[in-house]
Amino acid sequence: MEFYRLSTEDTLKEVQSSEEGLSQSEVQSRIEKNGYNEIADKEKVPTWKLFLETFKDPMVIVLLIAAGVQLVLGEIVESIIIFLVLILNSVISVVQTKKAESSLDALRDMSAPEAKVIRQGNKQTIPARELVPGDIVLLEAGDYIPADGRILESGSLKVNEGMLTGESESVEKHVDALEDEAALGDRRNMVFSSSLVVYGRGTFVVTGTGEKTEIGKIAGMIATAEEKQTPLQRKLEVFSKKLGIGILILCIIIFALQVGRIWFGNETVDMTTAILNALMFSVAVAVAAIPEALSSIVTIVLSVGTNKMAKQHAIIRKLPAVETLGSTSVICTDKTGTLTQNKMTVTNFFLPGDQREKLPDDPSQWTKAEKFLVNIAALCNDSYINKDGNEVGDPTEVALINFANKNNQDYDALRQQYPREGELPFDSDRKLMSTVHTIDGEKLMLTKGGPDVMYNRASYVFWDGKEKEIDDDLLNLFEQANEDFSNQALRVLAYGYKRLSDGKTTITEEDEHDLVLVGLTAMIDPPREAVYGSIEESKKAGIRTIMITGDHKTTAQAIGRDIGLMEENDIAVTGQELDAMSDEELDKKLKQISVYARVSPENKIRIVRAWQKQDKITAMTGDGVNDAPALKQADIGVAMGSGTDVAKDSSAMILTDDNFVSIVNAVGVGRTVFDNIKKAISYLFAGNLGAIIAILFAVVFNWSNPFTALQLLFINLVNDSLPAIALGMEKSEPDVMNRKPRHVDEGIFAGGTMRAVITRGLLIGIAVIISHYIGLQHSAEMGVAMAFTTLILARTLQTFTARSNAQTIFGVGFFTNKYVLGAVLVCFVLYTITILPFARDVFAIPEAFGFNDWMLATGLAIGAVVLMEIAKVIQNRK
Repeated sequence: MEFYRLSTEDTLKEVQSSEEGLSQSEVQSRIEKNGYNEIADKEKVPTWKLFLETFKDPMVIVLLIAAGVQLVLGEIVESIIIFLVLILNSVISVVQTKKAESSLDALRDMSAPEAKVIRQGNKQTIPARELVPGDIVLLEAGDYIPADGRILESGSLKVNEGMLTGESESVEKHVDALEDEAALGDRRNMVFSSSLVVYGRGTFVVTGTGEKTEIGKIAGMIATAEEKQTPLQRKLEVFSKKLGIGILILCIIIFALQVGRIWFGNETVDMTTAILNALMFSVAVAVAAIPEALSSIVTIVLSVGTNKMAKQHAIIRKLPAVETLGSTSVICTDKTGTLTQNKMTVTNFFLPGDQREKLPDDPSQWTKAEKFLVNIAALCNDSYINKDGNEVGDPTEVALINFANKNNQDYDALRQQYPREGELPFDSDRKLMSTVHTIDGEKLMLTKGGPDVMYNRASYVFWDGKEKEIDDDLLNLFEQANEDFSNQALRVLAYGYKRLSDGKTTITEEDEHDLVLVGLTAMIDPPREAVYGSIEESKKAGIRTIMITGDHKTTAQAIGRDIGLMEENDIAVTGQELDAMSDEELDKKLKQISVYARVSPENKIRIVRAWQKQDKITAMTGDGVNDAPALKQADIGVAMGSGTDVAKDSSAMILTDDNFVSIVNAVGVGRTVFDNIKKAISYLFAGNLGAIIAILFAVVFNWSNPFTALQLLFINLVNDSLPAIALGMEKSEPDVMNRKPRHVDEGIFAGGTMRAVITRGLLIGIAVIISHYIGLQHSAEMGVAMAFTTLILARTLQTFTARSNAQTIFGVGFFTNKYVLGAVLVCFVLYTITILPFARDVFAIPEAFGFNDWMLATGLAIGAVVLMEIAKVIQNRK
């Protein structure tokens, strides 16, 4: 029911109520029918279930099987390590999920605890949860509105609806019915649950409670909004399934081949021991092939990214959001406070006759007209700056006292010099405010208000220091200036005065005629200075910026054009125009629309889904309750630090400075983090591939196994963690913000990563095979020692090559990542332990393995890394 289009009488009939209110029996009946005025709790997934769900990953399942087999075979230490890594990953995942489930709780906390109502003709205060449709509610300044309703009476009622509309300016309310369909922010005869009365008083009849309020509908949208997996999560999930199946098949083949050779071999061996050793080796191959620390490494690299982003004023609530930012194609951003300063500012003024571009720095050099303009702006004004330096009052009036202060005229000094003696407060019907002061010995009424109203009340114009009777030419000057300002989407106020008799301090509406027009001021919430450069940088990075605002279309377009967001063929649409479009029409026009104005929460979700339908990774900014559903629906929701708890809880990232620039900076960090994750992944899989190639070669050509099971587990322990984490600390590649965003379907091995993995894996594998062959010329034990040494050193030195797919070791700078140097050093130290006398037997390193053998194995490892760098140079030249 569109109550805003009904008269107050028809509204009361529709909700079956009267100005006397409802009876208690009727209230009880309606509570039974409609329920209490509260948002129902959402059933949450138990913690234990969340914990178990983390073990569904195919790679995790393979590792659990391998760890279980090792446990049965008595390899307890290795099993415990694998179990601990998997449990740690699960705990981190559950903690993140639980933190993200508080959106509806925050919504519930926002509801007003009490309400003043009229029931059976009597005023009473009741718990807000007991309100029902048809209740008559009384409002005054400072009250939170407890339900949605149609206004019955308004005494200069002003309401802040920013949590629903996103706009900070308070809304003046009235009782008249609206003829045409209106967006939420334009329904001036309605009030909405959880908004705040900032001025005046009023009465309304409840038309919606609980989940049928606008805020209740938003709660429903939050509950049903889809939780989006990040691109990396999707790719790793698909890859994990394939890798898990492939490794199981590989292990079965290796085990079957070894058992076959044992069974049909001519040698006399203990069959049970040999088969158990074959099984143990196959399990070790599985563990070696699967980088079990991958999830932990990704989490750590993402955490490093969150710390970097915190320095860019971006707080990450959900770790995967770091990576999602790197693939963002579209940023849907609010205007007020994000692209703009969220501070109304006087940017221009008009004075007839003696107009100057700016006021002189010294107020003593001002003309009489300039003094009049500043005096009226500062004196006919209720805003002020408190002792803590905080600005208090209507944003428009705050802009006027800042205008005085900025021009070296202290507004407070003016008020002390010319104290207020009488006043006629602002009224939404008159659209005027007047105050009485004695200035330079004259009793004056100072008036400010809407230009059209002021023109109709004026009889004179202050021209060249004198009062000149108004005529069409003078009026045209004012109207032309007003039109010029309006075309720039500037908000215009007019200023005037009137002389009063000496003893007069009490004024009425009748006094607000025969005014002397002085001039105009024009103001706007201006763009942040750094936004211009950030919009340009995001264009270079292939990121489309879309403005979604609750403000008016003209203002939004003006800001959009000014900052370069709107290009030549781009268009702006309102929420109502969007509602009138079919999904097919929206799909066709989507890439043309840069600005959406006067939008509803449903509009925001529809816009996000439309971009997602076109496979674009979409970020959405917001600060109000109205933004929460879209923040949750977006691939990455970005809440403002100054916004509501509901918006923050629905988001993946919070901007502490509410600044669009910080989003673009965070995208750069996100791209770097994703690059570093791919570097870590390519490092891990190249090393594992090298080991698998050497093992398969030995199995196919009936050589002895190149490694023992313990060696493979040791290599995994030494090489899989520290170097990969160190790669996560790499600085940005030079071209990080000059690339187009990754496509949603791009795999984790795209962009040259798969080529790098195969090239480096083959070179490591070949080096190990050669080393194994040389060692076998002496003995099987020497072959194992040579293969083990070459593999562990080649994988360690590969860390330097993995730092960049584009730059060589020397191009990226040998000493620019101290973490890589530290990780390589630790790996060498750990390897050195295996060749010490007390550890040689444990790691199957024979006494015959000496310095010359070590030098040969090391030379093969270094040769493999040199060839990796040569291959990189050749590929880049292509």
